[in-house]
Amino acid sequence: MRLSRYFMPILRDTPKDAEIVSHRLMLRAGMVRQESAGIYAWLPLGHRVLEKVCKIIREEQNRSGAIEMLMPTIQSADLWRESGRYDDYGKEMLRIQDRHEREMLYGPTNEEMITEIFRAYVKSYKNLPLNLYHLQWKFRDEVRPRFGVYRSREFLMKDAYSFDLDAAGAKHSYNKMFVAYLRTFARMGLKAIPMVADTGPIGGNLSHEFIILASTGESEVFCHKDYLGFDAPSLSVNFDNVSELEGLVGKWTSLYAATSEKHDAAAFGKIPGDKQMSARGIEVGHIFYFGTKYSEPMKASVQTPDGLTQPVHMGSYGIGPTRLVAAIIEASHDDAGIVWPEAIAPFKVGILNLKQGDSATDAACEKLYNELTARGVEVLYDDTDDRAGAKFATADLIGLPYQILVGPKGLAEGKVELKQRAGGAREMIAPEDAVKRLAA
Repeated sequence: MRLSRYFMPILRDTPKDAEIVSHRLMLRAGMVRQESAGIYAWLPLGHRVLEKVCKIIREEQNRSGAIEMLMPTIQSADLWRESGRYDDYGKEMLRIQDRHEREMLYGPTNEEMITEIFRAYVKSYKNLPLNLYHLQWKFRDEVRPRFGVYRSREFLMKDAYSFDLDAAGAKHSYNKMFVAYLRTFARMGLKAIPMVADTGPIGGNLSHEFIILASTGESEVFCHKDYLGFDAPSLSVNFDNVSELEGLVGKWTSLYAATSEKHDAAAFGKIPGDKQMSARGIEVGHIFYFGTKYSEPMKASVQTPDGLTQPVHMGSYGIGPTRLVAAIIEASHDDAGIVWPEAIAPFKVGILNLKQGDSATDAACEKLYNELTARGVEVLYDDTDDRAGAKFATADLIGLPYQILVGPKGLAEGKVELKQRAGGAREMIAPEDAVKRLAA
């Protein structure tokens, strides 16, 4: 992509209403634009990142055995009355009426709807276990939306819903999602720690929040420091192996880790002092097991092997991709701007033509751009007439993992400068070697 033909409205000044780093940087980098309180348009650069995040989420959900579908954003109030949550949920639910004065709502979550879909089609234990997921826009009418997409009213959510015959099967489904989440966040360059968490309005008696540590985190969390050295489950993990998953989950829950709502000061105090860690944390995922909380009142039952009928056991599992983009920036930035992990960067490399209009630099940049693009490398080529200093500032702000700086002085020696955004390492290198390095 040539920057001269791209839509990336960079802001040189920090917006006054942006309180946290991710909000400031997303606005300045032209990733999002606020359309009303807590509601954002995702501009091309931000949308590319969001799509990368969703791709990783999909791959790991599919790998675990979950099946993708798509449910509508508008739901009938009758479904929520069946579960008993319509009056309990509070003002965060946007309640509306259609032209026939039927009571509807803009879905904040989908437990009721997926249960209704399940009960319409699944009647036998032979069709279990089942895990259905989707990526869909949701709305929660926050009393005070703030911090940009970090706490917005409209947001994208990956929510999965598992159905099992009994508690043992449901626990295995829970473990699948637990492990899939560890892999998902690790692929995005994040160290996410699963912490015992409050179930909130979703309900149930088993829940974990996946927390990344960041100084700008919204809540205080407490955990054993050894979690920082744990490796995420490998690609070879067998999601059908009950004992293997139990072992992995057992390892990741063997040490103390809790959100502030579930913090046990006495238990935390038993950890050796040099292993105690209290920090600010950002929630990037939340999983729940809630048994028959929804299936029983909504009569989502199946026939058991002995011919009886019983309600299924359920769980739900959420990741907010829009919020996750902001959380990654909170955890990965410096004074100059964003520092994207390579897996979710909007482009892998930026080419900076430091003397636009010079025949040698123009030709070298064109050749680099064409060769990298031909080899499948995502490139943003800054071919604008901006001064070099402005190009440096833009490149650092948007945080692409690599920059190739092409100027007359280096080209005279047959070299270009290759810069890594994370850490700032630089080296002079032949253009063809830069292509080989980045396309490897």
